[in-house]
Amino acid sequence: MPKFSANLTFLYTDLPLLDRFAAAAKSGFKGVEYMSPYEEKKNDLVARLSDNGLTQVLHNLPAGNWAAGERGIAIFPDRVEEFRRGVHQAIDYAGALGCGLVNCIAGVAPKGADAKALHKTLVDNLAFAASEMAKAKIKLLVEPINTRDIPGFFLTRTDQALRLIDEVGSDNLFVQYDIYHMQIMEGDLARTIEANLPRIAHIQLADNPGRNEPGTGEINYPFLFKHIDKIGYSGWIGCEYKPLTNTAAGLGWMKPYQS
Repeated sequence: MPKFSANLTFLYTDLPLLDRFAAAAKSGFKGVEYMSPYEEKKNDLVARLSDNGLTQVLHNLPAGNWAAGERGIAIFPDRVEEFRRGVHQAIDYAGALGCGLVNCIAGVAPKGADAKALHKTLVDNLAFAASEMAKAKIKLLVEPINTRDIPGFFLTRTDQALRLIDEVGSDNLFVQYDIYHMQIMEGDLARTIEANLPRIAHIQLADNPGRNEPGTGEINYPFLFKHIDKIGYSGWIGCEYKPLTNTAAGLGWMKPYQS
């Protein structure tokens, strides 16, 4: 049976972040994730998790100035020290929250930038982060993202992520496999997940087109959930979608999978 975590960056957005924990628990979620915890005090987040019986599944590394359009800083040679500070900040938060997974958003390549230099910086940064997080028993993830939603994003396909992991050479670096992003970029979802299951530490979902809840688009989620169970995936599946109307009204898709 799949176990779903509510991505609080995307769901219950009519509420302040700290109030979304109770809303997720009321809907039947047992786990939560979100992009960035750093705007909140650790103790406040810990209290919301505890009060609502929730597991903190995942959060991201600091990803730069999101409001200004930045989508990660791991590829930038002139921001290595900032990246490393962010690694230690992420470890601090993850330790307090009991969070075992931290995702790295690579970044958008500037036009005209030296792709080799960006790649080398990403490899070096991931090696550093994977090593530091291993000491804290936290898994580091890296996520391919589609170039329709984020033009110029540096990491865009599963095979590219796997080659990157091989080059880093750490046993503490895994793929965050987002079904929505990979449906856009490559399709072949079931086979790709099965073929690379040992290297996938977290899955996220949304339907396509629209990035709305399962059942609103072209992806056969009932089949995919059965397949993921059959091949033995035991991790969380993060619900990182934009509700078509509001979160509660769109949760009918999840009822068959709630015990």
